[in-house]
Amino acid sequence: QVQLLESGGGLVQPGGSLRLSCAASGNIFSINVMGWYRQAPGKQRELVATITYGGSPKYADSVKGRFAISRDNAKNTVYLQMNSLKPEDAAVYYCNADVYTYGLGYADYWGQGTQVTVSS
Repeated sequence: QVQLLESGGGLVQPGGSLRLSCAASGNIFSINVMGWYRQAPGKQRELVATITYGGSPKYADSVKGRFAISRDNAKNTVYLQMNSLKPEDAAVYYCNADVYTYGLGYADYWGQGTQVTVSS
């Protein structure tokens, strides 16, 4: 029912920047925590960043100081600004959200993923 649509992935040079977006749609009343995860080939999915409804962010040590997460509650959208990209940042990035809908309450939803490639 609830859909998370991701955009902004692509190919960038080492040291370059990229901005990911994730918009939630459906029978949404409100959204609690939103976040970004990533998975590289042969590796487990890992947490990149999360952000609360009020805008408090948390980051993985590997991206702290380079990435910035933000959200627009009026648009049900979360963003990930990625700067100083490294080859090890290359992965499929997944959007995640805890969405409140009438009747169901809160439930966890995932986007389909967007590919980020850092050239070498």
